[in-house]
Amino acid sequence: QVYMVQSGGGTVEAGGSLTLSCEVSGVRTWAYCFAWFHQAPGKEREAIATRDSDGTTDYEDSVKGRFTISRDNAKNTLYLQMDRLKPEDSGMYYCAADQSCINDPFTYWGQGTQVTVSS
Repeated sequence: QVYMVQSGGGTVEAGGSLTLSCEVSGVRTWAYCFAWFHQAPGKEREAIATRDSDGTTDYEDSVKGRFTISRDNAKNTLYLQMDRLKPEDSGMYYCAADQSCINDPFTYWGQGTQVTVSS
């Protein structure tokens, strides 16, 4: 069992930055795929950033160059650094983990955190 507890989020003006955190426990190694998902109001949840067990990262086109997924092994924490935020980035954000990045849906989820970007 993998447990994921999120923190961060909130309200920021367009162009600003936020960092989301996701503390991970219950996994003995970081040999998992970790991801951040975004769910805009009225839309389906979609993966926007993934970090595979070998360190390979991938980003959805709309966030490429603005968001960065990273992890701190010593703190057992996954991060999403969000820069140059846009109003369309508003919504719920979820961290997730699974043994493979191609699994759909992911098995383990954080509780979600709200991000609001004002124009």
